[in-house]
Amino acid sequence: MADGSTKRPALPLSEAALAALPDSVQRPTYDRSALRPGIVHIGVGNFHRGHQAWYLHRLMQGGLAQDWAIIGAGVRPGDAVMREKLLAQDCLTTLVELDPSGTSAEIVGSMIDFLPVEANNAALIDAMARPDIRIVALTVTEGGYYIDAATGGLDLKHPDIAHDIAHPTVPRTAFGAMVAALSRRMAAGHGPFTSQSCDNLQGNGDILRNVIVSLARATDPDLADWLTTHATFPNSMVDCIVPATGPSEIALAAQFGIADAAPVTHEDFRQWVIEDAFCAGRPDWDLAGAIFTDQVHAYEAMKIRILNAGHQVLANAGELLGLETIADCMSHPQIRPFFRTVQMEEIAPYVSEVPGVTPASYVDLIETRFSNPAIRDTTRRVAFDGSSRHTGFVLPILRDALAAGGSVEGLSLVEALWARMCAGTRQDGSRIEANDPHWDTLVPAAEAAKTDPRTWLAQSQYYQDLADVPAFATSFDTWLRVIWADGVDAALSRYLGKGA
Repeated sequence: MADGSTKRPALPLSEAALAALPDSVQRPTYDRSALRPGIVHIGVGNFHRGHQAWYLHRLMQGGLAQDWAIIGAGVRPGDAVMREKLLAQDCLTTLVELDPSGTSAEIVGSMIDFLPVEANNAALIDAMARPDIRIVALTVTEGGYYIDAATGGLDLKHPDIAHDIAHPTVPRTAFGAMVAALSRRMAAGHGPFTSQSCDNLQGNGDILRNVIVSLARATDPDLADWLTTHATFPNSMVDCIVPATGPSEIALAAQFGIADAAPVTHEDFRQWVIEDAFCAGRPDWDLAGAIFTDQVHAYEAMKIRILNAGHQVLANAGELLGLETIADCMSHPQIRPFFRTVQMEEIAPYVSEVPGVTPASYVDLIETRFSNPAIRDTTRRVAFDGSSRHTGFVLPILRDALAAGGSVEGLSLVEALWARMCAGTRQDGSRIEANDPHWDTLVPAAEAAKTDPRTWLAQSQYYQDLADVPAFATSFDTWLRVIWADGVDAALSRYLGKGA
């Protein structure tokens, strides 16, 4: 049973039930009925509730930021499911911290409402147009920004974006809704809200700026000019391992006497580094441990390259070998040294240190965090959307290594493992269910690469000109042939110098 837990029947989470929860459970000490909204957050998944919402909650616990409460929002069918769950429990969330030495529970109350999820996004646009909403934040995943891989700009031909350009008052996308709301604010003489990306993208604020301004320019050049002059899009780096919620997480919350339909489990580590560029004010998140700095790019480069790319070093090998969690990968006798070697020889050399943290010490930290057996972070979740994560996290490092004349053997093996995983079967022959938005095109490409590995690299939307770089293409070809002929274990052993 979890530390501080109770055997009494679990109470359905609600505002009215807070006082009856066990003393071991931390809960809001502020008057939630007196909170006023200041933030609309689009994409109210586990990460947001375990990270950004928690920072705001901690400020509210100290009597601060009472006019910055969060209104949840979403644009996808799954968001409607989350809305129903959260509204039923007064938008409260149970956070369960998974420390190897014991667990603890806390109720976060910084969200006060969740907007209806509608095809035309009317309620979302209405809320964002309100002058008391001063920040609109997003967690919509790395692949959710409609970026054209060839140009790096907004994909104006994507059907969703094309719809929003043709029908700007009834948009499909979160970005179209933001542009529609900003248009209303400009017309009403209100200033813009700050648009804040909280996704794992290097330069996430710059990317969001490009999306919003480009979409606005396609429909209203005056609006685009107004945004360029007055709006802000702060870059940030976010970090906390937050597994998906399933029956075991719901049961864990119940051990604390809480019947929560959508609890969040998380590691005993958080980091939020933010560029201080907020055109309409902001909460003092630094008082809750966030870092405001003009060195966000250095922090995010370290995190994205060592943690996020590191996840991809592990996940495909783990998936192919049937390892359920990232901690399982880190306990594997070949995957862990593979991870360590690739990090120290082919990733860390292309990472700059930040105040008080060297790349090598950060590798040590990530190795410890990934090894936490209490975190049931599945290899499947980490391997999801490899088409975005490899292009965003791994390939930029590979390009830097090639430019510097460094080794790319390990990174080439990482890419070969992804190509093998996308064939849709594990090494034991069991099926890997679709795990990428582009699965339907990745699987046939992976099958073709079984006999001709370089056909995988011909997917220019991911690899661009890397297929023509011999140092990478030859190594990739070799590794994929080894994996198909002899298996993942043999390839890892060969890389580590233990096999033929």
